Amino acid sequence: MTGTTTEPRLDAAGLTSSSIWQLACDRAALTPDAEFAVDERGRHVTFADFRALAEGIAAGLAERGVGAGDVVSWQLPTSVESMALSVALTRLGAVQNPIIPMLRAAEVGFIVRQVGAGLLVVPRVHRGFDHAAMAEQVQGAVEGLGVLVIDDDAWEVGDPGRLPAPAPAPAPGTADGVGWIFYTSGTTADPKGVKHSDAGLLAAARTFVLNLEATAEDRCAAFVPVAHVGGIAHLLHSLLIGHTLIVSSVFDPETNADLLIEQRATLIGSGLPFTNEYLRISAERDVAPLFPHARATLGGGSGRPYALSAAAAERLGGVGIISGYGMTECPYITWGTPHDTAEQHAGCEGIPAGGGEVRIVGPEETLLGVGEIGEIRVRGPQLFHGYVDEALDAHALDDDGFFRSGDLGCLDADGRLAVTGRLKDVIVRKMENISAQEVESSLMGDPAIADLAVIGLPDPVTGERVCAVVVPRDPQSPPTLASVQAFLRSTTLNVRKFPEQVEVVESLARNSLGKLVKSDLRQRFAHAAGRDPQTSETT
Repeated sequence: MTGTTTEPRLDAAGLTSSSIWQLACDRAALTPDAEFAVDERGRHVTFADFRALAEGIAAGLAERGVGAGDVVSWQLPTSVESMALSVALTRLGAVQNPIIPMLRAAEVGFIVRQVGAGLLVVPRVHRGFDHAAMAEQVQGAVEGLGVLVIDDDAWEVGDPGRLPAPAPAPAPGTADGVGWIFYTSGTTADPKGVKHSDAGLLAAARTFVLNLEATAEDRCAAFVPVAHVGGIAHLLHSLLIGHTLIVSSVFDPETNADLLIEQRATLIGSGLPFTNEYLRISAERDVAPLFPHARATLGGGSGRPYALSAAAAERLGGVGIISGYGMTECPYITWGTPHDTAEQHAGCEGIPAGGGEVRIVGPEETLLGVGEIGEIRVRGPQLFHGYVDEALDAHALDDDGFFRSGDLGCLDADGRLAVTGRLKDVIVRKMENISAQEVESSLMGDPAIADLAVIGLPDPVTGERVCAVVVPRDPQSPPTLASVQAFLRSTTLNVRKFPEQVEVVESLARNSLGKLVKSDLRQRFAHAAGRDPQTSETT
């Protein structure tokens, strides 16, 4: 069975340009004085202000020599300025490579080297981490890389009058229009560079606008990192429809909840970690709904308890959780709608819109019917234009051009998608993918461990937690959570991927091909408490 769009009227999704720069200009011309964003510092920015800022940043970068076709990597927190940078780079015709701020030197170095970046833009310090020092370290290892360090969003702006005319927008769906390279959060040992165009990202944003029935009256939380494909989508659906973004560079639950209340947020988000924090605050303050103007809480990015949507409706406001499904390669392929039933909000990820398609495929490449579980495959105008490492392209799409997601799910009679599991050995923690293989590779060097398997276990706070199941080399002195994390600190593994639970076993079961039988381990340890807040470093 294939689920296809039920809403062909793309004009309902706002302005229609396939160029993000042109869209920003059109929006500023149409509603110049409307509020584009308000941030945690109390700054209010209009669409006209935003366009002018983006053009000024573009001019400043042009004076540094950045032009069409140049690759610019940037690792910045969410702010009006970082959003303006992304639009500025589309104005110049540069290829931009957003990098989420939590990545460190090993990962950033791999990425900028692979994309061939000529410039890396970083904040001096963010959340106590010295990004400038890290960038200097990366620069020393990557030939030809320049570094631009930003102090407190203090951008050097240039004279827009000296900019060359913008290049015409490429035809939608053509690889000639590739202007973005996002990196997956690790479904293999190394992250994968995913190539996108303006037109594809705008198609993803239109799916959101159509299914959520977003209007210029909406006020949408924008706390997802702007360097994430979902963060860019927030920017784009604001430009498409003209609604306001509520922006914060750091997620602090209490502060951000107060900001959403003060700013009369209508769309709350985004994902399980945010929702759980807001539910906690609602209970502690004994206030329900916490957000009196809310239409819905936005979900997606990881599994969720079935009862969570009803709790969100009662405690946070609106209809509960409206969830979406997608991945870096094909973002926002489905979204739920405000008209779905409570049961559909609780267990489904919505339907496609704007030309998107979802199908469920069985082991023998057969299309499966209503309710049958198989691999989720997707295609649509938001589909990526291949990987930076072209060797990965060969098996990415099937013969019909559908992307092989590696996720398991089914469709109902109306084409509504439910996700039931994953084929891939990936742990989704706080909406970010963690490769079990990468963690295993790092832990294999621990002298206290003879054999190991890394699995994801359900977690009510983070979606999933990383669990290392280990066979000790010395049964009288088995590894502990503290010792495992201490060893990993000597490796290049990012702290967000560290195990939060360690289980010691005598041996690990393998099949006839020598492959670990991880399903048995997940079932065995799914209900173990696992948390040790005094020793667990992950954030």
